Amino acid sequence: MASAPGAPARAGSAAPSTPLRDRAWVSIAGGFVVPVIIVLAWQFVTASGIVPPYRLPGPWAVVEAGTELIQRGELWLNIAISVQRVFIGFVVGSGIALAFAAIVGLSRVGNILFAPLLVAIRAVPSLAWVPLLILWLQVGEESKVTLIAIGAFFPVYTTVADALRQVDPQLVEAGRTFGLRGWPLFRTVQLPAVVPAVVSGLRLALAQAWLFLVAAELLGASMGLGWLLNDSQQTGRVDRILLAIVLLALLGTITNAILVLFERAVLRRWM
Repeated sequence: MASAPGAPARAGSAAPSTPLRDRAWVSIAGGFVVPVIIVLAWQFVTASGIVPPYRLPGPWAVVEAGTELIQRGELWLNIAISVQRVFIGFVVGSGIALAFAAIVGLSRVGNILFAPLLVAIRAVPSLAWVPLLILWLQVGEESKVTLIAIGAFFPVYTTVADALRQVDPQLVEAGRTFGLRGWPLFRTVQLPAVVPAVVSGLRLALAQAWLFLVAAELLGASMGLGWLLNDSQQTGRVDRILLAIVLLALLGTITNAILVLFERAVLRRWM
């Protein structure tokens, strides 16, 4: 006998299955569809001669270029140096950005003093900093990390400062009614309200840090993926140029996935 509509399911009945589109493996597999199509199309246009090899080497030629660099012990060193520069620049830039975002987002005076200046600095193109950093910091690691930190600064600052300004005033007033002031008010009321914005800003900052890496490694670098791009362009090695581009894309995707896991852990803790 069929159960009445709205009646609870009987014990032992099967639990509702997860929709196919919501399963993790489907999302992961689906993410490979377009890249595989691109690689197949790339192989087709190079193997068929539609595009000459000196303009676009085939996928296997790029793999061989990577294998050659691995055998010479250069590829992993280039990757490690670039990852180190991005990590240090991202941490430094994001940390300073969070401090300025708190000053501008929580203080009317801080907003008046710093917001216009930071808006103006944000409009400066990344390459415009290169000659100045060379003069100030020479061509060592400091200039490269500083440029990457500049790139990581503004996504975090803009996102978090705007989020702090938009925290519901009634929540803040309710916290003050319970005697919260200063750090206790920020930790209890304002910080949980902006945690999603903080994590989103960090993800944008990490992507920006990878973008600024190439410009940073133009500052007299002798190793790194940005240097590999520049050196390959000068020597006409299109296969190595494509290799560096693919590696930058993969590293950006991997580091973004790490931040996604961090985001889920943080949101589970605060939300």
